[in-house]
Amino acid sequence: MSSSSASLVESAKACAARAAVDKYVNDGQIVGVGSGSTIAHAVVRLAERVKSENLKLVCVPTSFQSKQLIAEHGLVLGDLEHYPELDVAIDGADEVDAALNCIKGGGGCQTQEKIVASCAKTFVICADYRKDSTTLGEKWKKGVPVEVIPMAYRPILDKMKAMGAAPVLRMAKSKAGPCVTDNGNFVIDADFGEIKDPAALEQQLVNIPGVVTTGLFIGMAKEAFFGQADGTVTSR
Repeated sequence: MSSSSASLVESAKACAARAAVDKYVNDGQIVGVGSGSTIAHAVVRLAERVKSENLKLVCVPTSFQSKQLIAEHGLVLGDLEHYPELDVAIDGADEVDAALNCIKGGGGCQTQEKIVASCAKTFVICADYRKDSTTLGEKWKKGVPVEVIPMAYRPILDKMKAMGAAPVLRMAKSKAGPCVTDNGNFVIDADFGEIKDPAALEQQLVNIPGVVTTGLFIGMAKEAFFGQADGTVTSR
């Protein structure tokens, strides 16, 4: 990606994140904070609004990365033990289909992201224009991220192949061996091509012993904001 297109994407992420925070975050809320590059912009906007509007917020992270972001920006850190019900959760996505189903987990945080989203009264997505699709698997070509118990990864790979997928064990960058999640598990990226029935696929995958959860978020999001290359934001 050229530097000019990279800055367009970064600007689109920031616009979408700001729009989501401005519409859904209000004083006194418990806010689930997602993970990834787009959410870094959402945390900046949360911190701006806390400062300018004197908002009282508690932020519940979905990963070690989002916990660090919350701390770095001086926001109040909470957890699900103390705040099991959240007012809103804001997160990014790798792809969003016409029905607001998502593929998430490109950064390997899908399990904690799904737990936090499930505890929120409202779950909102912010993403750049590249993530907006009609059918899952249309634009995101790296497969569905599936978190698995390490001892089970090999039989799970075989079961996924039998389902018609092209699965690969995700390898770490700058570290020898597999990528390890915040929960100490492995991630398999399973390419099923275009996914016509994501709910059925999700059910099939979670029924495999050793699968912790998948990056398919089905029927969870209320609204998705997409930052466009021209600086506008569309939503659905």
